[in-house]
Amino acid sequence: MARLTKNQKVALSKIEANKSYSLQDATSLVKDITNTKFDSSVDIDVRLGVDPRKANQMVRGIATLPHGTGKTVRVLVLCTPDKEQEAKDAGADYVGLDDYIAKIEGGWTDVDIIITMPSVMAKVGRLGRILGPRNLMPNPKSGTVTPEVGKAVTEVKGGKIDFKVDKTGIIHTSIGKVSFSADKIYENALEVLQVISKLKPSAAKGTYFKSIHISSTMSPGIEVETKTVAGI
Repeated sequence: MARLTKNQKVALSKIEANKSYSLQDATSLVKDITNTKFDSSVDIDVRLGVDPRKANQMVRGIATLPHGTGKTVRVLVLCTPDKEQEAKDAGADYVGLDDYIAKIEGGWTDVDIIITMPSVMAKVGRLGRILGPRNLMPNPKSGTVTPEVGKAVTEVKGGKIDFKVDKTGIIHTSIGKVSFSADKIYENALEVLQVISKLKPSAAKGTYFKSIHISSTMSPGIEVETKTVAGI
């Protein structure tokens, strides 16, 4: 078993064993137990009572965090020339089509989000083997394949996130930074949980929210009592 550092021991001492915290208390505590020298991300892990191997129990959705993610999101827009200025005006970091397709085919993937248009998906589709494993492939369900590229860029830059349950039934996503106030972390977490609640598949039986944990980069996880979360 790995030896705990001094900071890890201090963090663990502040979490009561076998205790589930209210969402509000958990978002305050995560700030208190984080001792990294950099501005750590705050993450939420939600274990759902679904079988993601079955198509009718897949949970995927979009949430717009009220206070953003705290991250600088690098956006590439692959679009036709008539849409390039719209994308640039909205704040896209990279805009183009054939030149960027060629760069990606050459191995370049130095972006966080790729937005494109339905009319050019025939060209973009061949990048699936490169972009798919990196979770960068545009998808209509996540709002990244749209004729309104400017609007999509604005939403992503403003805190829109895309999440999906993994093969073990867990949704893992970032909900802000430790430098955020506890109230902002709480409101971002609440938004994500309420969106997940609305996405409950009709085929899912039994308890939907199995467990919820809040953590930051390198911190222990804090268990959240699901009954304390409004609207789920």
